[in-house]
Amino acid sequence: MRRQLASTGGRGFVVGLSGGIDSAVVARLAQIAAPGNVVAAILPCHSDPVDERDAAMIATHFALSTVRIDLSDAYDLTIAAAQAALQTLPDQARAAKPADPIRVRIPLANVKPRLRMTTLYFLANQLQYLVAGTGNKSELAIGYFTKHGDGGSDLLPLGQLVKSDVRALARELSVPSAIIERTPSAGLWMGQSDEEEMGFTYGDLARYLDEGPQGVSPALAMKIERLIRSSEHKRALPPMPDPD
Repeated sequence: MRRQLASTGGRGFVVGLSGGIDSAVVARLAQIAAPGNVVAAILPCHSDPVDERDAAMIATHFALSTVRIDLSDAYDLTIAAAQAALQTLPDQARAAKPADPIRVRIPLANVKPRLRMTTLYFLANQLQYLVAGTGNKSELAIGYFTKHGDGGSDLLPLGQLVKSDVRALARELSVPSAIIERTPSAGLWMGQSDEEEMGFTYGDLARYLDEGPQGVSPALAMKIERLIRSSEHKRALPPMPDPD
């Protein structure tokens, strides 16, 4: 993290503090790497109040400088304008509504992390800071992040750590036990949990990543590999034509 600051001329870090373990660990690492030059941004957007409570607990625990920006109104205005615009398109241009209720929620839910990314970069640009992302190896491997949302950052300090590694590091950094033991959630909608949405546990995914397909059942290996393939575009630069 210090090398990235030195190589880019950045003065410090902005971290989106969600109340979860990943953002708590990244915020503390940023604080160690750039003492006095870290801003933790608490960005509720029709969020569970528990998320903001836990984010505030982390900020207090580590004496982090914070800003709070409620994005709920911006979200409502954006969604209302976009949905009204969609209704002006011809019927054949509009996709059929997915049968899966989770897939129905995804377009709406993804706006939240993209609004947060925009806000984090505004803060970072104003302060000449870098945006420290909070994604870990488990999430990155299967594309469990929003493209140009929480996937948008200047560096990923946890990018080589599976979830169990993050928990171990959190204990080393004295992250509050209530945060370490929290049910992992991206906070995309009320009651949402990572493992329920993925359809398997972080432990299952870590075994696959550490041991390969033989570490899990054949059916689970196929499911994970399908997610890896279908999310490859999230981990790559946009394609362009080959040079002549």
